[in-house]
Amino acid sequence: VQLQASGGGLVQPGGSLTLSCAVSGRILNLNPMGWYRQAPGKERELVALITSGSTNLAESVKGRFTISRDNAKIAVYLQMNNLKSEDTAIYYCYGFRGKPYWGRGTLVTVSS
Repeated sequence: VQLQASGGGLVQPGGSLTLSCAVSGRILNLNPMGWYRQAPGKERELVALITSGSTNLAESVKGRFTISRDNAKIAVYLQMNNLKSEDTAIYYCYGFRGKPYWGRGTLVTVSS
């Protein structure tokens, strides 16, 4: 199983980005799926998870980030609005089926 994340980049405070994660390989149905992030000098933390029927967002991103998934494409997305400097981190795609699966990560830098 491979998780390929994309969509990171440099954005100004208040801007928006959309992260995408595509799943390929032998195991297709990962549940839940979601995103974690790791800022410089900090531990990896949960950003958002989505299951078949519910979503879970970290308090720090509620009202700004939205997670969604496309079961047909086996992909998960993270729409990030009103980005802040503290959102700067490497964002990792995550999926679970019997064990956790991780993508390589995509860097999001929020800076003016």
